[in-house]
Amino acid sequence: MATPAMAGGLFSSSNGSATFSQQTRYLDSRAAQQYSNSVTLRPKSAGLPGQLAYSGKYRGEYLAMAKAAARRHGVPEQLFLRLVQTESGWNPRAKSHAGAMGLAQLMPGTARRLGVKNPWDPRQNLEGGARYLRQMYDKFRSWRLALAAYNAGPQAVAKYDGIPPYKETRGYVKAIMGS
Repeated sequence: MATPAMAGGLFSSSNGSATFSQQTRYLDSRAAQQYSNSVTLRPKSAGLPGQLAYSGKYRGEYLAMAKAAARRHGVPEQLFLRLVQTESGWNPRAKSHAGAMGLAQLMPGTARRLGVKNPWDPRQNLEGGARYLRQMYDKFRSWRLALAAYNAGPQAVAKYDGIPPYKETRGYVKAIMGS
């Protein structure tokens, strides 16, 4: 490692002119050292009013995957854990009567649009679910409406300019949001 006193030799040739390749090599190595333990930036999580602690009993391998997917997409972790609990009960083989699949219960068309190649793969399914929930939040600017759109579809939320008057959707939002 060069000291400031040695830096003069690193930044100039014998006749005193700057040597660009030496400069960039030195700076690149310094930057690599400086940022070697840095973290990757993620979208800021849009917070929730109050605390929604996940109270489910599931503590298996998919819990960490779900938390990581939520963080990557800026979704409140506890909200996403409650969504997965409600959607599938943490069963990666769950399939609804409507055809939704996996932990986050992605519909086949939604999975395709999200780039989920295998909706039965738990990691891909959770990534797709978190990404889709974030897209719904970005569209409606409310976690309640994002959940309603996740359940009933964004067209229904737009049509009713709010949570649709469907018993299932209202119960779904209440089960996850807690009120």
